[in-house]
Amino acid sequence: MEEQEQNVAPADGSAAATGGLYLAFMLGTEAFAIEILRVREIVEYGEPTPVPLMPPAVCGVVNLRGAVVPVLDLAVRFGREPAVVGRRSCFVIVEVEYRGATHVLGLLVDRVTAVMEIASADIGPPPTFGTRVNVEFISGIARSNDRFLIILNLARALSIEEMSAIARVNEERHPSLAAA
Repeated sequence: MEEQEQNVAPADGSAAATGGLYLAFMLGTEAFAIEILRVREIVEYGEPTPVPLMPPAVCGVVNLRGAVVPVLDLAVRFGREPAVVGRRSCFVIVEVEYRGATHVLGLLVDRVTAVMEIASADIGPPPTFGTRVNVEFISGIARSNDRFLIILNLARALSIEEMSAIARVNEERHPSLAAA
């Protein structure tokens, strides 16, 4: 247990990926992973309610046990066509720090594949070229089952623009949070 605590990356996601537990998922044919410590839960897909004037990657909001949770389409965020929802599509509910507050977001993914432990030694630095994802979004690259697994830097994958729009939605829905 003590060793795992030493491998936790800073909350802002600024450091390179470290060893530990990761949630692996697919976007199209590409495999990605995020630190399990950022994951709150995985929820079955339900049609998000659109919200006017949101950035293109924000596909709407969902009701999660009475809480309004914004949902981002990671495919759109990464400059691709919107995700095609299939029977294994789901929302990965994550917690992200922004301006000193914790925000809960849903990430639309094609399917979750595993929770896996990845040793620090098995994680390489982000590539300098040759990937279809902006390198600033990547904390590292790991090899899994003869494939590369792109470890996302979640804090950077969600831009200030999306975070600001999400914060506005949260403030409109919960005005008491805006004063805090």
